[in-house]
Amino acid sequence: MLILLSLQGAQYIEMASGTETQVSKDSQLYKDYDHLFLKTFSTDSIILMVEGNDVGTRAIMKAADLLEQQVLIVPGVTTVSSPASIIKQINYAESGRLKIPDSDREIREMMERYPEYFKNLVIDKTHALIIIQIEGDSTNQQQEDMINNIELALEGAEFPPGYKLTLTGKPSLMLDIQSEMGTSMGTLLGIAGILMVVVLLLVFRNVRWGLLPLPVVLLGVLFTFGVMGYLGVPMTMVSMAAFPVLIGIGIDYSIQFHNRMEEEIRAGKTSSQALVSTVKNTAPAVLIALVMTALGFISLFTSVVPMIQDFGKLLLIGVIMCYISSLFFGLITLYSFDWISRKNPYGLFMKKLKKSKADDSEDHGLESDSKNSEYSGYGSISVTGEREPGIIEKILRKITGLTLKYSTLVLIFALFTCCAGLYVDQSIPIQTDTNSFIPQDMPSLINYKNMQNILSGSGDHLNVILRVKDTSDPELLRWIDEFCRHEVENRGHVHSASSIVDLVKERNSGIIPETSEEIQAIYDEIPASQKQQYIEGGQLLHIDLDIGNAMADLEVAGIKELRDIILQDIQWLQPPPGVSVTVTGNSVVIIDMLAGLTTGRSQMTLLGVFLVFVGLLVVYRNIVKALSPIIPMLVVIGWSGLVMEGLGIAYNPMTAVMGALILGVGSEYAILMMERYFEEKNAGMSPVEAIFQASSTTGTALIASGATTVFGFAALIFSPFPMISNFGLVTVIDVLLALVVTFVIFPPLIVLMDSQGGKKPGILEKIGVFMKNLRAKYSVT
Repeated sequence: MLILLSLQGAQYIEMASGTETQVSKDSQLYKDYDHLFLKTFSTDSIILMVEGNDVGTRAIMKAADLLEQQVLIVPGVTTVSSPASIIKQINYAESGRLKIPDSDREIREMMERYPEYFKNLVIDKTHALIIIQIEGDSTNQQQEDMINNIELALEGAEFPPGYKLTLTGKPSLMLDIQSEMGTSMGTLLGIAGILMVVVLLLVFRNVRWGLLPLPVVLLGVLFTFGVMGYLGVPMTMVSMAAFPVLIGIGIDYSIQFHNRMEEEIRAGKTSSQALVSTVKNTAPAVLIALVMTALGFISLFTSVVPMIQDFGKLLLIGVIMCYISSLFFGLITLYSFDWISRKNPYGLFMKKLKKSKADDSEDHGLESDSKNSEYSGYGSISVTGEREPGIIEKILRKITGLTLKYSTLVLIFALFTCCAGLYVDQSIPIQTDTNSFIPQDMPSLINYKNMQNILSGSGDHLNVILRVKDTSDPELLRWIDEFCRHEVENRGHVHSASSIVDLVKERNSGIIPETSEEIQAIYDEIPASQKQQYIEGGQLLHIDLDIGNAMADLEVAGIKELRDIILQDIQWLQPPPGVSVTVTGNSVVIIDMLAGLTTGRSQMTLLGVFLVFVGLLVVYRNIVKALSPIIPMLVVIGWSGLVMEGLGIAYNPMTAVMGALILGVGSEYAILMMERYFEEKNAGMSPVEAIFQASSTTGTALIASGATTVFGFAALIFSPFPMISNFGLVTVIDVLLALVVTFVIFPPLIVLMDSQGGKKPGILEKIGVFMKNLRAKYSVT
């Protein structure tokens, strides 16, 4: 039923990539950008680049004119600008015929007489552009439909042979990126699955059915998809990275259950007894680890970036679903396999054979009770009372012994390196050039960059929105003209500025009219397709500031500073009374999103640490048990900063959340180790004996789950997308560090804290004893 419900719910998942994934809908930034600019003035451009021997021929113009007519009827297309339309307008003005001239010579003469009309469309003799403007607030699906229709129109436009036609622009680039990302992610997850199978066969071979944890966790991921659909959690660029994380965490749950049940069976218990014992001892420990992991992920909800909040929701849902899958489906499947193996004829034959051998030789030391007799039917599992430790267990015991021997040195080293890493982390740069997140050799990106190089005004922009009382006020237009000129002349990163004033001056001999009536008359003459990006109704005006490649050159701090300087210029130049000014645009949204992702990472990590600590304190009501898993994770977070600085990796939207992920993933290892330590200690072992036993038993399962996670994420390193590749590399390193800390730092730490906690009372206990003695001394009775 759960599988069927999950398959149904998964169909409701929606892909989100708009402004609402970057900034909150309740924020003023979203309202300014989405309502004032995006839905009012914004248009996106799909660019057709025509390359050949001579783009100024009648054949090219006829094909461009035919393409323009077909594209204009595509839903969502607002305007089309091409050399052919300009040629037709010039021909109409000179001869009264609105058509393409009959000879190449006439076309060349027109282009030579009016070069300023063609400056943005005909780059040189061999390169021309056709610019197709589409609605700026169109969805991804609408953009994809438009591009498909444009490609169909392009096939019927009959461009001459030998000419190269390249469709590019931001909408085309983004759709290609999404397609490439989906293809790449599918391939990488397939590689990750193969690597997980290999590592399970290598590391988890001390149990039967060692591959079972993989389908168990995949079932948990399927449950996650279903819950996402029913709860309306969207899929974003960041949340796509959550599934490798879930596989890494969820497979650990399954491995822990699987390992403990096999351990109980080796001890001679029946299938039912082993199942009950596993649920009784391991399920609460894993549940506590899950709760602490979830508390670490809850800190992601404090992010100001909606897609990070959705990332946290997905992780929270995912770990719960993976636990449910491991507890019920994983254990019941393992129980069923064990029950079947005991009842199959081959198992019965092996049981009788081994029982006969046990009767013939007392030196074998085999136990003859009914439990071990039942267990002996496995064939591949030893039935001796004491199993020979494996190579991994021996290594872990040696490591534990060394760390306990040099405990003081180990803990001091961890403290200093952790502090150094936390300090260095503050200086790690932030990657702001979004083009650097995608493969640099991707054809779509190469075409896009080529288009940027040859087409002015195709870089980053800042959009100045004016709320006014009268859009035809001459004083207002003169202020806009002065402001635009001032910004271009005095601000190096402002390459050009365009507004409705440019269109007015073109139609009035280069000057601004003196009266509102004259300005309004010119407004009426300007085609709606030209003025719609600068004026809306009678109260909104738009100034477009082209800032080139400022996102890559200035980074977050520089863009913020540039925006602040422009706001200061507006205050200094003082617009006319009654005019309010807002600076917005995609660049502003991106820098605020990146700033929210990166500057808030320390606060998210600290909040996660606090929540996990409080959660452990509530569960255990013991300061030692609450602090023991937290301290190792702080060490990992510090070490992670050192690693990123050493490898020269900058923070991006995916690596910025690594602090919360380290806390969520790594604390689980420490909690499970601590649970087994106290279980063995409560059974009568000393602290040193208990940590040795915990390290060699639970540690084997942790190595298996950690290795599986590492191998799974290792596939992401080979991604062609630098953002995903860096995320995979950092995750692999952090999981390895979490394992190192669990086996190197945690053993001496828990023994030291537990021993000290047992020797002398803490401050609260001392206060309690003091108050008790005080009451006894001065008691009236």
